[in-house]
Amino acid sequence: MSIAARKFLIGLILLLAAGAGIGWIYGHTDWGLLAAALLALIWQVRHLLSFERALRTGNFDDFRFGEGIWEQIFSRFRFERERAVRRKQNYRTLLREIRKSTNAMPDGAVILDADYEIVVCNRAAKDLAGIKRKKDRGQRIDNILRDPELSKLLRSGDHTTTIEIMSPVRDGNWLNCRVVPYGAEQKLLLLRDVTERMRLAKMRRDFVANASHELRSPLTVISGYLDALAGDDDIPETWQKPVVQMRGQAARMRQILGELLELSRLESAGPLQSDEPFDVLALLEASREALAGHANAAGITINAESAARLRGNIAEIETVIVNLLSNAIRHTPSNGEITVAWRSGEDGADLIVADTGEGIDPEYIPRLTERFFRVDRGRSRDDGGIGLGLAIVKHVLARHDAELIVTSEAGAGSEFRCHFPPERVVVTPTIPLS
Repeated sequence: MSIAARKFLIGLILLLAAGAGIGWIYGHTDWGLLAAALLALIWQVRHLLSFERALRTGNFDDFRFGEGIWEQIFSRFRFERERAVRRKQNYRTLLREIRKSTNAMPDGAVILDADYEIVVCNRAAKDLAGIKRKKDRGQRIDNILRDPELSKLLRSGDHTTTIEIMSPVRDGNWLNCRVVPYGAEQKLLLLRDVTERMRLAKMRRDFVANASHELRSPLTVISGYLDALAGDDDIPETWQKPVVQMRGQAARMRQILGELLELSRLESAGPLQSDEPFDVLALLEASREALAGHANAAGITINAESAARLRGNIAEIETVIVNLLSNAIRHTPSNGEITVAWRSGEDGADLIVADTGEGIDPEYIPRLTERFFRVDRGRSRDDGGIGLGLAIVKHVLARHDAELIVTSEAGAGSEFRCHFPPERVVVTPTIPLS
């Protein structure tokens, strides 16, 4: 208990005792005690009304309560009030600085609530995507940025994937979008102008496609002459081995050019030209037969765990299967096993190619689908790998709304799983026999 509180209680007791004593002198102790209590009540009500008036008017400078508990209450209240005012001013200053810093950012930032409605955005969001901080507050972000890929990203809840969409206010400009968690139930949409990067990527793709196309004709001529020389029994023996080596390198160049042209076609291709259901199991059998001439191809086992059909481009999916099987054959020893499985469920379907080969260190897995990336460059070159097969697989799967999931461990084999969404899977209902 504070000193002021003790003084207040002592004063109240003395006042009541004095009132009772005066009343006892006049023969009315109860009236004396009541008068003292009433006097104490009037005194407290007076201070209480003064304090209420100070709270109502906000003017505390004209009110003084002297000493005692009311002075202590008033002093404590004034101290807390001044501290709250200072804290509020500090928060306002901090908020202004945060707003200045976010407005100075070159990237757009949009805070979304749990329903993906706009809460607040910075100036760059208006410049890049036309989002107005006051006018668009409370609007769903996909009502302003109308792009199917963005809607899919919002629904997926994926905080690691980024997508590119066209800017709604700048013709020809591209925006990189990413959604990250923010607060308890909010999201932060980050927008970045990647127009220059997309332009350079297109220039690179065009250059590779044009160069590959122009190299194909002279390479065909060279290969023709080498084939003719290889079939000529009259060439000197010293030239026979060099001709065989040149034919092998020419064939390798044709493979590189073919895969480069295929990758360029996929990167610049429009919507799927064919989107009809096809028999996946029959395609797996055909792909295994196409690779029958390769070593270890006889060890490929097909596990038909589902009769579901797949909706898509059969030629492109065949490219995926052949590339994955070729990759497994290349990295699996002669006594190893290669298994292809096709299974379906409520969440879609999986095409799985697993092997018992040399495996891959986990640190290299994120880069497997990069063009020309090879974990072991020397070995891949000797075995014919050029680092484009998985890049082609990635682009084909993206065109089919699918994803490639790789799990591997060095020395323990690898598993390449192509996951297709339910809308790509066609399950034929079984008719019960009567």
